[in-house]
Amino acid sequence: MLAGVGDKWTLLTITALASGPLRFTAVHEQVVGISQRMLSQTLRALTRDGLVARTAYREVPPRVEYALTPLGRSLSEAVDELVRWVRGHQSDIVRNRNEFDQAPTANTANPPNA
Repeated sequence: MLAGVGDKWTLLTITALASGPLRFTAVHEQVVGISQRMLSQTLRALTRDGLVARTAYREVPPRVEYALTPLGRSLSEAVDELVRWVRGHQSDIVRNRNEFDQAPTANTANPPNA
């Protein structure tokens, strides 16, 4: 469950839908880099998990909207906290990566036994 909720496309899709219901094309425009196929799979999985509601309107042409459910909104709040944490610590992480990459043994160190 954690792998499905914590993947990149799921988090970005949840973030896109946090502002309100969107049509597929609008979600696709907001989730930069996602293919239509991957977005379709992601929305289907989120709908299956009860995080997103899919509403099809009987109109010509047909219209389908996706929106967060109450469960999806609670996930969105948690994602917002994660985003705030990343923004608040991004410079520290970049600095640590640079220091690690510049260390003479960075690429030759043996990883600890797991």
